[in-house]
Amino acid sequence: MNLIFDELIDSYLATNVGIVSNFLSKALSGHLADNITNLYTNNLLLSAGTGNNPLVNHDKLIRSDKIYWLDRIHNNSYENAFFDLMDSFVMYLNSTCYAGVTGYEFHYTLYEKGSFYKRHLDNFKQNGTRAFSMIMYLNTEIDGGALRIYQGDKYQDVTPNAGKSIFFKSNEIEHEVLITRLPRMSITGWLKVKAQDQLL
Repeated sequence: MNLIFDELIDSYLATNVGIVSNFLSKALSGHLADNITNLYTNNLLLSAGTGNNPLVNHDKLIRSDKIYWLDRIHNNSYENAFFDLMDSFVMYLNSTCYAGVTGYEFHYTLYEKGSFYKRHLDNFKQNGTRAFSMIMYLNTEIDGGALRIYQGDKYQDVTPNAGKSIFFKSNEIEHEVLITRLPRMSITGWLKVKAQDQLL
């Protein structure tokens, strides 16, 4: 995995947006996609909002995705395999780049047909602990739903192919999810630091 971690980190250092195609194995991404499908079927996904508790705003003109937070307490073998992978990545990132990451949080994300998320930053004004954003895609079929990443007056569209991971600073890179014409599934989350810590 270190080669994959290096590819993600090197592309981040070169362009401010790390992208690697096979961060998640085909098998693991498939099992995680099945988890999302089962949660959706059982009406366990919740409408996502913007802002931090208790100031969450559920405005479907800004974002219309559904989420479910991952937690080892679920004792789901595939979620735990994902957490094991993230533990390895965080350890590697900290040892090679002195990133100072002390924790993380991730949720499943489902965009139903016609869903989107308008241009935004991932950090909270009242809480600066989110250092890096990470997205791991789970889709084998794609129609729309690209991640549009803005840097200055230019933008880059990233297709949400299964296994692909995106990595960038939460407080610097504005991005949006374009309208999807098929259900779009991912794991989305943040690597966290103490508020005063310096980033890469």
